[in-house]
Amino acid sequence: MSAGSSPLKGLAPEPGVGKPDPVLVLDGVQRSFGGLVAVDVAHLEVQRGVITALIGPNGAGKTTLFNLLTGFDRADAGTWSFDGQRLSGLPAHRVARRGLVRTFQLTKALSRLSVLENMQLGAAGQRGERFLSALVPPRWRDQEREIERRARALLARFGLEAMAGDFAGTLSGGQRKLLEMARALMAEPAMVLLDEPMAGVNPALTQSLLDHVRTLPGDGTTVLFVEHDMDVVHDVSDWVVVMAEGRVIAEGPPEVIGSNPQVIDAYLGAHHDAPADEAEEQAQLEEAEARIEAEVAGPAPGGEGR
Repeated sequence: MSAGSSPLKGLAPEPGVGKPDPVLVLDGVQRSFGGLVAVDVAHLEVQRGVITALIGPNGAGKTTLFNLLTGFDRADAGTWSFDGQRLSGLPAHRVARRGLVRTFQLTKALSRLSVLENMQLGAAGQRGERFLSALVPPRWRDQEREIERRARALLARFGLEAMAGDFAGTLSGGQRKLLEMARALMAEPAMVLLDEPMAGVNPALTQSLLDHVRTLPGDGTTVLFVEHDMDVVHDVSDWVVVMAEGRVIAEGPPEVIGSNPQVIDAYLGAHHDAPADEAEEQAQLEEAEARIEAEVAGPAPGGEGR
């Protein structure tokens, strides 16, 4: 699916634009740390069944926003709803039970458990987790077998089936990224938030991860992901949301966002400290040359020498 096709076709590329069928809706979400405003999102809607990229410079508030939405942090103000149900204020485990799960910049694999055991932990609603039910194996054995079957199927899909019995701590960084995405899918989420899923991954595994991300909407999973590589964003996303200094400053399809002057200025740094014309550029050059000559010449005679 692309922004040029339904349901995103014809949407105005502007911050806070309404979507035909939003699965996630934010209003007035704010979070500050001391005097620093990390998140200040007036209104944002994420369309169901598409891949939305969340981009912006370091410190824009992207990960903080993920933490708020998934219950790992508490907002100072604002509300948000997921699939028509209010999520603001819920703890992380209850958010996940509603069908909204996330991955992290730094992978959270349990290194002393096997790859298969890490996968099995991701399944929701396990009867054997309850104390009384755990004492009656017939109540959970069939479910446990089904969970193992799904876990092995996902490991095969992500190319990790041969490592099912290995400790998760023995996996490479890229393999841990694959494991974390696969484990998130064990919860059968309606939406997944991927925080820099390609960071630190070698090119071969990057392509594998991208291929898996592309398949998620076809499986009924909406995707919102943070990414810094604009080639990846353009390649895989249907819609792009841009944050800067905690605010949403732009939205639109990738080809529109890539040419948005405000995005170029805020995200790519164009115009920052750049000379306005040739005269200013020449003045800056002469000033820099004068500083270099002064440093080479050293302190004046009789000076302090430091």
